[in-house]
Amino acid sequence: MDDSSTCPFCSLSLPSSQLQWHANTHFEDNDFHSPPVERAFSDSHFDTTFGDFNSWCGGGSSGIGRDNGVWNMEEKISCLVDLQIKGEFHNVNGGLMNLLRNCLESEGQNSRSILSGYVDHFQSIRFEDGGFGCGWRNIQMLSSHLLAQKREAKDVLFGGSGFVPDIPSLQRWLEIAWERGFDEPGSNQFNHTIYGSKKWIGATDCAALLRSFGLRARIMDFGPKESESLYLSVPGSSVGGEELVRIGDGRKRKTPNFYGPMDRYMSRGGGVSQTNCSKNAKPSSALNDATRDKESAGECAVKSAAEQSKSHQVLMDFVWNYFSNKNTIQFGYRRVVFSEKTPLYFQHDGHSRTIVGIQVNHQRNGIQHYNLLVLDPGHRTAEIERSLREKVGWQRFIKRGVHTLRKKQYQLCYVDPGIANEEEMEKLKTLDSVFIEL
Repeated sequence: MDDSSTCPFCSLSLPSSQLQWHANTHFEDNDFHSPPVERAFSDSHFDTTFGDFNSWCGGGSSGIGRDNGVWNMEEKISCLVDLQIKGEFHNVNGGLMNLLRNCLESEGQNSRSILSGYVDHFQSIRFEDGGFGCGWRNIQMLSSHLLAQKREAKDVLFGGSGFVPDIPSLQRWLEIAWERGFDEPGSNQFNHTIYGSKKWIGATDCAALLRSFGLRARIMDFGPKESESLYLSVPGSSVGGEELVRIGDGRKRKTPNFYGPMDRYMSRGGGVSQTNCSKNAKPSSALNDATRDKESAGECAVKSAAEQSKSHQVLMDFVWNYFSNKNTIQFGYRRVVFSEKTPLYFQHDGHSRTIVGIQVNHQRNGIQHYNLLVLDPGHRTAEIERSLREKVGWQRFIKRGVHTLRKKQYQLCYVDPGIANEEEMEKLKTLDSVFIEL
Protein backbone atom coordinates (compact mmCIF):
# COMPACT_ATOMS: atom_id res chain seq x y z
CA MET A 1 0.00 0.00 0.00
CA ASP A 2 1.31 3.45 -0.98
CA ASP A 3 2.32 5.72 1.93
CA SER A 4 0.47 8.98 2.40
CA SER A 5 2.15 12.37 1.94
CA THR A 6 1.07 15.97 2.38
CA CYS A 7 1.40 18.59 -0.35
CA PRO A 8 3.73 21.39 0.87
CA PHE A 9 1.54 23.99 -0.88
CA CYS A 10 -2.11 23.12 -0.18
CA SER A 11 -1.70 20.55 2.65
CA LEU A 12 -3.73 17.97 0.72
CA SER A 13 -3.09 14.39 1.82
CA LEU A 14 -2.46 11.99 -1.07
CA PRO A 15 -0.46 8.85 -1.95
CA SER A 16 3.29 9.45 -2.03
CA SER A 17 3.49 8.18 -5.59
CA GLN A 18 1.25 11.07 -6.69
CA LEU A 19 2.93 13.83 -4.68
CA GLN A 20 5.39 14.91 -7.37
CA TRP A 21 2.70 15.16 -10.05
CA HIS A 22 0.27 16.96 -7.75
CA ALA A 23 2.82 19.49 -6.45
CA ASN A 24 3.86 20.33 -9.99
CA THR A 25 0.27 21.19 -10.89
CA HIS A 26 0.57 24.23 -8.62
CA PHE A 27 2.91 25.71 -11.22
CA GLU A 28 0.18 25.51 -13.91
CA ASP A 29 2.71 24.51 -16.53
CA ASN A 30 1.72 21.75 -18.94
CA ASP A 31 5.35 20.83 -19.49
CA PHE A 32 5.44 19.20 -16.07
CA HIS A 33 2.91 16.65 -17.27
CA SER A 34 5.07 15.33 -20.10
CA PRO A 35 7.38 12.32 -19.69
CA PRO A 36 10.61 13.11 -17.73
CA VAL A 37 13.03 12.41 -20.58
CA GLU A 38 11.19 14.68 -22.98
CA ARG A 39 10.73 17.57 -20.60
CA ALA A 40 14.11 17.63 -18.91
CA PHE A 41 15.60 20.68 -20.63
CA SER A 42 12.76 22.12 -22.68
CA ASP A 43 12.31 25.87 -22.73
CA SER A 44 9.14 25.74 -20.62
CA HIS A 45 10.94 23.72 -17.94
CA PHE A 46 13.37 26.60 -17.65
CA ASP A 47 10.77 29.34 -18.00
CA THR A 48 11.91 32.58 -16.41
CA THR A 49 8.79 32.65 -14.23
CA PHE A 50 10.51 29.94 -12.19
CA GLY A 51 13.73 31.90 -11.99
CA ASP A 52 13.69 32.47 -8.25
CA PHE A 53 13.03 30.17 -5.34
CA ASN A 54 9.98 32.08 -4.14
CA SER A 55 8.16 31.29 -7.38
CA TRP A 56 9.55 27.78 -7.67
CA CYS A 57 8.52 26.90 -4.11
CA GLY A 58 5.13 28.50 -4.33
CA GLY A 59 5.87 31.96 -2.96
CA GLY A 60 5.82 35.35 -4.65
CA SER A 61 2.80 36.48 -6.62
CA SER A 62 1.12 33.07 -6.58
CA GLY A 63 -0.17 33.74 -3.10
CA ILE A 64 1.03 30.35 -1.92
CA GLY A 65 3.70 30.11 0.75
CA ARG A 66 4.89 32.71 3.26
CA ASP A 67 2.84 35.81 3.97
CA ASN A 68 5.68 38.09 2.89
CA GLY A 69 6.48 35.98 -0.19
CA VAL A 70 9.97 35.14 1.09
CA TRP A 71 11.02 31.66 2.12
CA ASN A 72 13.78 31.12 4.67
CA MET A 73 16.59 28.67 4.03
CA GLU A 74 15.05 25.79 5.96
CA GLU A 75 11.84 26.11 3.98
CA LYS A 76 13.68 26.30 0.67
CA ILE A 77 15.59 23.12 1.45
CA SER A 78 12.41 21.35 2.55
CA CYS A 79 10.70 22.45 -0.66
CA LEU A 80 13.59 21.25 -2.81
CA VAL A 81 13.72 17.89 -1.04
CA ASP A 82 10.03 17.41 -1.86
CA LEU A 83 10.18 18.62 -5.46
CA GLN A 84 13.56 17.39 -6.71
CA ILE A 85 13.38 14.83 -9.49
CA LYS A 86 15.44 11.67 -9.70
CA GLY A 87 18.01 11.74 -12.47
CA GLU A 88 17.49 9.15 -15.19
CA PHE A 89 20.25 6.82 -16.32
CA HIS A 90 20.74 3.48 -18.02
CA ASN A 91 20.85 0.85 -15.29
CA VAL A 92 23.55 -1.76 -15.89
CA ASN A 93 22.58 -5.22 -14.70
CA GLY A 94 25.17 -6.46 -12.22
CA GLY A 95 26.88 -3.08 -12.03
CA LEU A 96 29.19 -1.33 -14.46
CA MET A 97 32.21 -1.58 -12.19
CA ASN A 98 31.83 -5.34 -11.82
CA LEU A 99 31.84 -5.66 -15.60
CA LEU A 100 34.97 -3.51 -15.74
CA ARG A 101 36.63 -5.66 -13.09
CA ASN A 102 35.95 -8.79 -15.16
CA CYS A 103 37.56 -7.20 -18.20
CA LEU A 104 40.62 -6.06 -16.27
CA GLU A 105 41.05 -9.51 -14.73
CA SER A 106 41.08 -11.07 -18.19
CA GLU A 107 44.12 -9.03 -19.21
CA GLY A 108 47.80 -9.96 -18.88
CA GLN A 109 49.40 -11.28 -15.72
CA ASN A 110 51.62 -8.20 -15.41
CA SER A 111 48.79 -5.74 -14.82
CA ARG A 112 47.36 -4.51 -11.51
CA SER A 113 44.24 -2.36 -11.26
CA ILE A 114 42.44 -0.47 -8.50
CA LEU A 115 38.79 0.55 -8.80
CA SER A 116 36.76 2.95 -6.70
CA GLY A 117 33.70 0.75 -6.18
CA TYR A 118 30.12 1.25 -7.28
CA VAL A 119 29.47 4.01 -9.84
CA ASP A 120 26.54 4.62 -12.17
CA HIS A 121 27.34 6.15 -15.55
CA PHE A 122 25.32 9.26 -16.42
CA GLN A 123 25.54 10.13 -20.09
CA SER A 124 25.00 13.54 -21.66
CA ILE A 125 22.05 13.64 -24.03
CA ARG A 126 22.27 15.97 -26.99
CA PHE A 127 18.79 17.51 -26.83
CA GLU A 128 18.93 17.82 -23.03
CA ASP A 129 22.40 18.90 -21.96
CA GLY A 130 24.64 18.55 -25.00
CA GLY A 131 27.48 21.07 -24.96
CA PHE A 132 27.22 22.02 -21.29
CA GLY A 133 26.21 19.04 -19.14
CA CYS A 134 29.52 17.24 -18.54
CA GLY A 135 30.13 18.83 -15.17
CA TRP A 136 26.64 18.01 -13.93
CA ARG A 137 26.91 14.44 -15.21
CA ASN A 138 30.19 13.95 -13.36
CA ILE A 139 28.58 15.25 -10.17
CA GLN A 140 25.84 12.67 -10.70
CA MET A 141 28.41 9.90 -11.15
CA LEU A 142 30.32 10.92 -8.03
CA SER A 143 27.06 11.22 -6.10
CA SER A 144 25.95 7.74 -7.19
CA HIS A 145 29.10 6.35 -5.58
CA LEU A 146 28.63 8.34 -2.38
CA LEU A 147 25.02 7.21 -2.02
CA ALA A 148 25.87 3.56 -2.64
CA GLN A 149 29.10 3.26 -0.65
CA LYS A 150 29.21 5.97 2.01
CA ARG A 151 26.41 5.68 4.58
CA GLU A 152 27.24 8.98 6.25
CA ALA A 153 27.04 10.73 2.87
CA LYS A 154 23.74 9.05 1.99
CA ASP A 155 22.17 10.44 5.16
CA VAL A 156 22.96 14.06 4.25
CA LEU A 157 23.12 14.24 0.45
CA PHE A 158 20.12 15.87 -1.21
CA GLY A 159 18.11 15.96 2.00
CA GLY A 160 18.52 12.23 2.61
CA SER A 161 16.47 11.41 -0.49
CA GLY A 162 18.66 8.42 -1.32
CA PHE A 163 18.78 9.16 -5.05
CA VAL A 164 20.77 11.27 -7.50
CA PRO A 165 18.71 14.29 -8.67
CA ASP A 166 18.41 15.48 -12.26
CA ILE A 167 20.36 18.50 -13.52
CA PRO A 168 17.71 21.18 -12.81
CA SER A 169 17.43 19.93 -9.22
CA LEU A 170 21.23 19.94 -8.86
CA GLN A 171 21.24 23.52 -10.12
CA ARG A 172 18.84 24.43 -7.32
CA TRP A 173 21.07 22.69 -4.78
CA LEU A 174 24.07 24.69 -6.01
CA GLU A 175 22.09 27.93 -5.67
CA ILE A 176 21.27 26.97 -2.08
CA ALA A 177 24.97 26.28 -1.44
CA TRP A 178 25.83 29.74 -2.74
CA GLU A 179 23.12 31.39 -0.67
CA ARG A 180 24.51 29.67 2.43
CA GLY A 181 27.91 31.22 1.71
CA PHE A 182 29.77 28.39 -0.03
CA ASP A 183 32.15 29.65 -2.74
CA GLU A 184 31.05 33.28 -2.70
CA PRO A 185 33.38 34.35 -5.55
CA GLY A 186 32.07 31.51 -7.71
CA SER A 187 28.51 32.54 -6.93
CA ASN A 188 29.33 36.09 -7.98
CA GLN A 189 30.64 34.86 -11.32
CA PHE A 190 27.24 33.31 -12.04
CA ASN A 191 25.39 36.31 -10.59
CA HIS A 192 24.11 33.91 -7.90
CA THR A 193 21.86 32.09 -10.38
CA ILE A 194 22.42 28.84 -12.27
CA TYR A 195 18.94 27.27 -12.51
CA GLY A 196 17.82 27.14 -16.11
CA SER A 197 21.26 28.11 -17.38
CA LYS A 198 23.21 26.13 -19.94
CA LYS A 199 26.52 27.53 -18.74
CA TRP A 200 28.98 24.81 -17.94
CA ILE A 201 30.45 24.27 -14.50
CA GLY A 202 33.73 22.89 -13.16
CA ALA A 203 35.33 21.07 -10.27
CA THR A 204 35.10 24.08 -7.96
CA ASP A 205 31.31 24.11 -8.36
CA CYS A 206 31.23 20.39 -7.65
CA ALA A 207 33.21 20.99 -4.46
CA ALA A 208 30.95 23.84 -3.34
CA LEU A 209 27.81 21.77 -3.85
CA LEU A 210 29.14 18.73 -1.98
CA ARG A 211 30.63 20.82 0.82
CA SER A 212 27.23 22.40 1.46
CA PHE A 213 26.08 18.96 2.68
CA GLY A 214 29.04 18.73 5.05
CA LEU A 215 31.12 16.52 2.76
CA ARG A 216 34.86 17.13 2.74
CA ALA A 217 35.33 17.79 -0.96
CA ARG A 218 38.99 18.54 -1.79
CA ILE A 219 40.55 20.14 -4.86
CA MET A 220 43.92 19.33 -6.41
CA ASP A 221 45.48 21.52 -9.11
CA PHE A 222 48.14 20.42 -11.58
CA GLY A 223 49.89 22.99 -13.75
CA PRO A 224 53.20 24.47 -14.93
CA LYS A 225 55.60 26.18 -12.54
CA GLU A 226 55.19 29.55 -14.24
CA SER A 227 51.47 29.53 -13.42
CA GLU A 228 52.02 28.74 -9.76
CA SER A 229 50.97 32.14 -8.43
CA LEU A 230 47.63 31.95 -10.24
CA TYR A 231 46.25 29.17 -8.07
CA LEU A 232 44.33 29.04 -4.83
CA SER A 233 46.14 27.07 -2.18
CA VAL A 234 45.86 25.82 1.33
CA PRO A 235 48.46 27.02 3.86
CA GLY A 236 51.62 24.98 3.62
CA SER A 237 51.17 23.91 0.02
CA SER A 238 53.49 25.01 -2.75
CA VAL A 239 51.71 28.33 -3.15
CA GLY A 240 52.09 30.79 -0.30
CA GLY A 241 49.20 32.76 1.16
CA GLU A 242 50.91 36.04 0.25
CA GLU A 243 50.29 35.28 -3.41
CA LEU A 244 46.53 35.48 -2.94
CA VAL A 245 44.17 38.41 -3.13
CA ARG A 246 41.40 38.39 -0.56
CA ILE A 247 37.91 39.15 -1.78
CA GLY A 248 35.42 39.24 1.05
CA ASP A 249 35.87 36.05 3.02
CA GLY A 250 37.23 34.12 0.04
CA ARG A 251 40.57 33.89 -1.70
CA LYS A 252 41.03 34.42 -5.39
CA ARG A 253 43.78 34.22 -7.95
CA LYS A 254 45.53 37.39 -9.08
CA THR A 255 44.38 37.01 -12.67
CA PRO A 256 41.29 39.22 -13.21
CA ASN A 257 37.96 38.11 -14.71
CA PHE A 258 38.44 34.42 -13.94
CA TYR A 259 37.61 32.32 -10.92
CA GLY A 260 38.79 28.96 -9.69
CA PRO A 261 42.08 27.16 -9.14
CA MET A 262 42.34 26.04 -12.77
CA ASP A 263 40.13 28.36 -14.76
CA ARG A 264 42.64 30.50 -16.66
CA TYR A 265 41.25 29.26 -19.96
CA MET A 266 37.73 28.89 -18.66
CA SER A 267 35.93 32.22 -18.30
CA ARG A 268 32.35 31.80 -17.16
CA GLY A 269 31.13 34.20 -19.82
CA GLY A 270 33.69 33.39 -22.46
CA GLY A 271 31.48 31.08 -24.44
CA VAL A 272 33.78 28.10 -24.08
CA SER A 273 31.73 24.96 -24.53
CA GLN A 274 32.14 21.47 -23.19
CA THR A 275 32.64 20.20 -26.71
CA ASN A 276 32.67 16.50 -25.88
CA CYS A 277 29.44 16.44 -23.84
CA SER A 278 27.48 14.90 -26.66
CA LYS A 279 25.25 11.89 -27.05
CA ASN A 280 27.07 11.22 -30.31
CA ALA A 281 30.60 11.41 -28.93
CA LYS A 282 32.68 8.56 -30.27
CA PRO A 283 35.03 6.41 -28.18
CA SER A 284 38.58 7.67 -28.55
CA SER A 285 41.69 5.66 -29.07
CA ALA A 286 44.85 6.97 -27.43
CA LEU A 287 45.88 8.45 -30.78
CA ASN A 288 42.53 10.14 -31.33
CA ASP A 289 42.60 11.56 -27.80
CA ALA A 290 46.06 13.00 -28.35
CA THR A 291 45.14 14.44 -31.75
CA ARG A 292 41.92 16.01 -30.52
CA ASP A 293 43.60 17.55 -27.49
CA LYS A 294 46.52 18.87 -29.55
CA GLU A 295 44.19 20.62 -31.96
CA SER A 296 41.98 22.22 -29.29
CA ALA A 297 41.97 26.01 -29.13
CA GLY A 298 44.52 27.74 -26.96
CA GLU A 299 46.95 24.83 -26.81
CA CYS A 300 50.62 25.73 -27.10
CA ALA A 301 53.20 23.01 -27.70
CA VAL A 302 55.94 24.33 -25.43
CA LYS A 303 57.40 20.96 -24.48
CA SER A 304 58.25 17.98 -26.61
CA ALA A 305 55.92 14.99 -26.40
CA ALA A 306 58.46 13.08 -24.32
CA GLU A 307 58.97 15.95 -21.90
CA GLN A 308 55.25 16.48 -21.55
CA SER A 309 54.59 12.80 -20.86
CA LYS A 310 57.29 12.85 -18.20
CA SER A 311 55.82 15.91 -16.48
CA HIS A 312 52.27 14.56 -16.68
CA GLN A 313 53.41 11.33 -15.06
CA VAL A 314 53.14 13.37 -11.86
CA LEU A 315 49.37 13.32 -12.24
CA MET A 316 49.41 9.56 -12.86
CA ASP A 317 51.52 9.03 -9.76
CA PHE A 318 49.10 11.08 -7.68
CA VAL A 319 46.10 9.07 -8.91
CA TRP A 320 47.87 5.77 -8.19
CA ASN A 321 48.87 6.90 -4.70
CA TYR A 322 45.34 8.17 -4.11
CA PHE A 323 43.54 4.94 -4.98
CA SER A 324 46.23 2.70 -3.44
CA ASN A 325 46.21 4.81 -0.26
CA LYS A 326 49.94 5.45 -0.70
CA ASN A 327 50.64 1.84 -1.70
CA THR A 328 49.13 0.37 1.49
CA ILE A 329 46.48 -1.55 -0.45
CA GLN A 330 47.19 -5.29 -0.67
CA PHE A 331 46.74 -7.18 -3.95
CA GLY A 332 47.78 -10.65 -2.83
CA TYR A 333 47.04 -12.96 -5.78
CA ARG A 334 44.43 -10.61 -7.20
CA ARG A 335 44.99 -8.43 -10.25
CA VAL A 336 42.04 -6.14 -9.50
CA VAL A 337 41.05 -4.72 -6.12
CA PHE A 338 38.49 -2.21 -4.95
CA SER A 339 39.58 0.86 -3.03
CA GLU A 340 37.61 2.72 -0.37
CA LYS A 341 38.40 5.99 -2.16
CA THR A 342 35.79 7.99 -4.03
CA PRO A 343 36.01 8.53 -7.79
CA LEU A 344 37.80 11.66 -8.98
CA TYR A 345 36.10 14.50 -10.80
CA PHE A 346 38.63 15.12 -13.60
CA GLN A 347 38.57 18.58 -15.21
CA HIS A 348 40.59 20.14 -17.99
CA ASP A 349 40.00 22.85 -20.55
CA GLY A 350 36.91 22.01 -22.60
CA HIS A 351 35.76 18.79 -20.94
CA SER A 352 35.46 16.82 -17.72
CA ARG A 353 35.25 13.12 -16.92
CA THR A 354 35.19 10.83 -13.89
CA ILE A 355 38.24 8.75 -12.96
CA VAL A 356 37.01 5.48 -11.44
CA GLY A 357 40.35 3.74 -11.08
CA ILE A 358 43.85 3.21 -12.42
CA GLN A 359 45.84 0.36 -13.95
CA VAL A 360 49.58 -0.26 -13.95
CA ASN A 361 51.38 -2.58 -16.37
CA HIS A 362 54.80 -3.83 -15.33
CA GLN A 363 57.11 -4.12 -18.33
CA ARG A 364 60.06 -6.53 -18.62
CA ASN A 365 62.48 -3.60 -18.66
CA GLY A 366 61.18 -2.51 -15.27
CA ILE A 367 59.20 0.44 -16.60
CA GLN A 368 55.65 0.87 -15.36
CA HIS A 369 52.91 2.13 -17.68
CA TYR A 370 49.79 3.62 -16.13
CA ASN A 371 46.29 3.94 -17.55
CA LEU A 372 43.61 6.10 -16.02
CA LEU A 373 40.26 4.30 -15.98
CA VAL A 374 37.61 6.88 -16.79
CA LEU A 375 33.90 7.20 -17.42
CA ASP A 376 33.10 9.87 -19.99
CA PRO A 377 29.65 11.54 -19.98
CA GLY A 378 30.01 11.89 -23.74
CA HIS A 379 29.77 8.13 -24.26
CA ARG A 380 26.55 6.14 -24.35
CA THR A 381 26.12 3.90 -21.34
CA ALA A 382 24.59 1.11 -23.42
CA GLU A 383 27.63 1.04 -25.71
CA ILE A 384 30.02 0.94 -22.75
CA GLU A 385 28.01 -1.89 -21.21
CA ARG A 386 27.96 -3.89 -24.43
CA SER A 387 31.71 -3.55 -24.96
CA LEU A 388 32.39 -4.66 -21.38
CA ARG A 389 30.05 -7.64 -21.57
CA GLU A 390 31.53 -8.77 -24.87
CA LYS A 391 35.05 -7.82 -23.75
CA VAL A 392 35.59 -6.22 -27.13
CA GLY A 393 36.67 -2.61 -27.64
CA TRP A 394 36.05 -1.57 -24.04
CA GLN A 395 39.57 -0.15 -23.72
CA ARG A 396 38.65 2.66 -26.15
CA PHE A 397 35.95 3.82 -23.76
CA ILE A 398 37.77 3.38 -20.46
CA LYS A 399 41.58 3.55 -20.71
CA ARG A 400 43.61 6.76 -20.99
CA GLY A 401 47.42 6.61 -20.92
CA VAL A 402 49.81 9.37 -19.94
CA HIS A 403 50.47 10.20 -23.61
CA THR A 404 46.82 11.30 -23.94
CA LEU A 405 47.30 14.02 -21.30
CA ARG A 406 48.07 16.99 -23.56
CA LYS A 407 46.63 19.85 -21.54
CA LYS A 408 48.76 22.27 -19.54
CA GLN A 409 46.42 22.27 -16.55
CA TYR A 410 44.26 19.69 -14.82
CA GLN A 411 42.06 19.71 -11.77
CA LEU A 412 40.75 16.92 -9.55
CA CYS A 413 38.02 16.89 -6.95
CA TYR A 414 37.50 14.06 -4.47
CA VAL A 415 35.73 13.53 -1.14
CA ASP A 416 37.47 12.62 2.11
CA PRO A 417 35.61 10.44 4.64
CA GLY A 418 33.36 11.83 7.36
CA ILE A 419 30.93 14.69 7.82
CA ALA A 420 32.06 18.16 8.89
CA ASN A 421 30.84 19.66 12.14
CA GLU A 422 29.45 23.18 12.37
CA GLU A 423 32.85 24.82 12.88
CA GLU A 424 34.43 22.94 9.98
CA MET A 425 31.44 23.76 7.76
CA GLU A 426 32.28 27.44 8.09
CA LYS A 427 35.84 26.77 6.92
CA LEU A 428 34.59 24.68 4.00
CA LYS A 429 32.74 27.70 2.64
CA THR A 430 36.05 29.09 1.39
CA LEU A 431 37.40 27.03 -1.49
CA ASP A 432 41.10 26.31 -1.64
CA SER A 433 43.33 23.77 -3.28
CA VAL A 434 46.71 22.06 -3.23
CA PHE A 435 48.94 22.83 -6.20
CA ILE A 436 51.24 20.24 -7.79
CA GLU A 437 53.65 21.26 -10.52
CA LEU A 438 53.55 19.47 -13.87
